Amino acid sequence: MAGVTAVALVMTPLGAAAQAGATADDTAAGWLARQLVDGDHVESAPATPDFDGTADVVLALDAAGVGADAATKAAAFLAEPDAVLEYVGDGAAESYAGPLAKLALVAESRGLDPRSFGEVDLVAGLGALQAPSGRFVDASAQPDQSDGLSQALAVLALERAGGAPAKAVDFLVASACQDGGFPVALDSTCLSDVEGTAVAVQALLAVGRADAATAGLTWLISQQSATGGFKSSLPDAVDNAASTGLAAQALRVAGKTAEADKAVAFLTSLQQGCTAAEAVRGAIFATPGSNVGAVSATSLAIPGIVGISYAKVSAVGASNALPTVDCTTPTTSSTPPTINPVLNPGGNNGAAPVPQGANAPALAATGIYRPSVAWVGVLLLLSGVALVALTRRRASAR
Repeated sequence: MAGVTAVALVMTPLGAAAQAGATADDTAAGWLARQLVDGDHVESAPATPDFDGTADVVLALDAAGVGADAATKAAAFLAEPDAVLEYVGDGAAESYAGPLAKLALVAESRGLDPRSFGEVDLVAGLGALQAPSGRFVDASAQPDQSDGLSQALAVLALERAGGAPAKAVDFLVASACQDGGFPVALDSTCLSDVEGTAVAVQALLAVGRADAATAGLTWLISQQSATGGFKSSLPDAVDNAASTGLAAQALRVAGKTAEADKAVAFLTSLQQGCTAAEAVRGAIFATPGSNVGAVSATSLAIPGIVGISYAKVSAVGASNALPTVDCTTPTTSSTPPTINPVLNPGGNNGAAPVPQGANAPALAATGIYRPSVAWVGVLLLLSGVALVALTRRRASAR
């Protein structure tokens, strides 16, 4: 795993459905990488690149420490000058705090220079958006989209780039609601939100403001359901992978082991194994039984399962592997113990796993046919039949 913190991480395998040695985050990341359109981006609609979603995929792959080649291609897609300008703005009439911060985190995770990413200085761009209050505010002809999440992400990105401005940190601290949680919306009645609190806590811990993070953590823990999940502040919300993934990150880096373990258990309960359709094996669904938004859900769940903050995610040491859920049936044999079974060298004996997706074989091999062994069985059977017949003949002759 790349960028591992000093906190012990929980690696939850998929039991019998897991590829040998692969963990839930590995197989989820393998599935995620295979969803990249043209191998380098995700889309919000056909032929419509989702830059924010693609950035989340890169961070998730780096957190899992696999899919390095896929993450490199996705980061290169985001670094194309036209993509950067469309995502973060032109830096003059249009400039967006959240995308600038997210893209800077991608650059930092990849070991690239956020001051020269796609010919854009992302750090300077964020600095230009900081108001005297310390808040990062969009420059746009459209309504301002900056919020508590973009503020926390900006603090994280700038801290990694050399140090977050004190005023920006102070603004984040002061944005806390009365109950201790942190909001997403900053220009309305303060309403604590799980995702806003989770990212704010990560940012505050990264800049050494653990005291300010304590109340947020207390509120966050109070929102955890009995199953370990978390929900957003939206009306009729239910426990979901995105909210739980972000919360798990904050809990783990804050040392809240028991609560983080419960959150990871909820996330892995949403992961699709061998009983699911092959196309979704490894994916983490947004909510139980729903594959809507599975790419986004999986992207946000993976760092939570790994237990690493956005302040520490790194591609260093990542492999190109794209793990799959191993659904190979273990070899079984009814051969008498005196006959040594012949194991399938292409099965569960340390060889490559059965391919998934379009290249999967119709059926996995389960053994090697040996004619000599079969004939021994036939001869034994015939001998037994002859013996029974002889016994009956002798009995009738008495």
